[in-house]
Amino acid sequence: MAQNNEHLAQIKRGTDEILLESELLNRLEGDRPLRVKAGFDPTAPDLHLGHTVLINKMRQFQDLGHEVIFLIGDFTGMIGDPSAKNVTRPALSEEAIIENARTYEAQIYKILDADKTRIMFNSEWMAKMNAADLIKLAAHHTVARMLERDDFNKRYQGGQPIAIHEFLYPLVQGYDSVALKADVELGGTDQKFNLLVGRQLQEVYKQAPQVVITMPLLVGLDGVQKMSKSLGNTIGIDEPAAEMFGKLMSISDELMWKYFELLSFSPLSQIEGFKQQVAEGANPRDIKFKLALEIVERFHGAASAKRAKDEFIDRFRHGQLPEDMPEKQLVTEASGVIWIGHVLKRADLTKSTSEAIQMLTSGAVRIDGEKVTNKDTQLDCGVTYVIQVGKRRFARVQLIKQE
Repeated sequence: MAQNNEHLAQIKRGTDEILLESELLNRLEGDRPLRVKAGFDPTAPDLHLGHTVLINKMRQFQDLGHEVIFLIGDFTGMIGDPSAKNVTRPALSEEAIIENARTYEAQIYKILDADKTRIMFNSEWMAKMNAADLIKLAAHHTVARMLERDDFNKRYQGGQPIAIHEFLYPLVQGYDSVALKADVELGGTDQKFNLLVGRQLQEVYKQAPQVVITMPLLVGLDGVQKMSKSLGNTIGIDEPAAEMFGKLMSISDELMWKYFELLSFSPLSQIEGFKQQVAEGANPRDIKFKLALEIVERFHGAASAKRAKDEFIDRFRHGQLPEDMPEKQLVTEASGVIWIGHVLKRADLTKSTSEAIQMLTSGAVRIDGEKVTNKDTQLDCGVTYVIQVGKRRFARVQLIKQE
């Protein structure tokens, strides 16, 4: 019993909600490993750190002796997940899904134990369903229940169209849990409705309903919205070590603690110790170095992580960054990029765009330590830049994509 309580405490780390915790404890006290499922639709070719919040939790279950299923939603990917969307998501082609899924298989073993991981595709059972089977599945849910879902309800009330096939997505994801006889399903907080449909369908099919564990959505580099490829605010797990290190160092000091909680494998007691050090006057940048080193080492090895840190320090050695550097958030144009002259002016680094051009052409502007002289430079959204103008003007600038 004591061991199970200890395991429960480990599983609860960083979670948003467990439904139901009492059921999870009862299953932990059983005499067999739990079957833990998490699904990933291959909508883009590469995984990013936002995905690893779930994958880290899967690894934790593996370390506790449970069976993990990494489910690739090649069938659901052709429907398109409507979660947190205010418009119908375009469906992907079968070819794009297969290609994206191939990259997932190559990347997940940087975290998961290959010998303890089952990779499955939900087309294995969904492709065998005929039209009659799908109608029977749809009969187990009502339109009223679907419209209880927040994103569907908002679209319906706002007169935004909802395609019929979007109602199928939660049903198919829920049926995945039936097909796999899942004991536990993991998902982001935006997936809660879908995960609960899994519980309901398992009861319909005379199975014990799965325990639902939701994880917070990792905020991206813009410091505002969840990490997402479409918003351009991601840190890809296959990015070069130096680029990954620099992006991690660009997050705000406040956001650093959430990254520690969701991405680090350090004990919580150690993270609390880091917080105490900062409270007592330690430079948050030095603590952020520990986070960046740990994560880059996980995906690129210790030598590459150390080299990335050395390069980062070297880059800024000739322009000491001020402790109280102001932080700015700027919304980009609809195109997702913004002209550097506007950035300098709006970040209060120059008084006008004319001065901005003058400072650029005179070589007085540095972005992330690199001199920028092209007055036509465009900066991408979803990225945080450390910008220096002259010797004394600095700002950490987050560019947020206009919605």
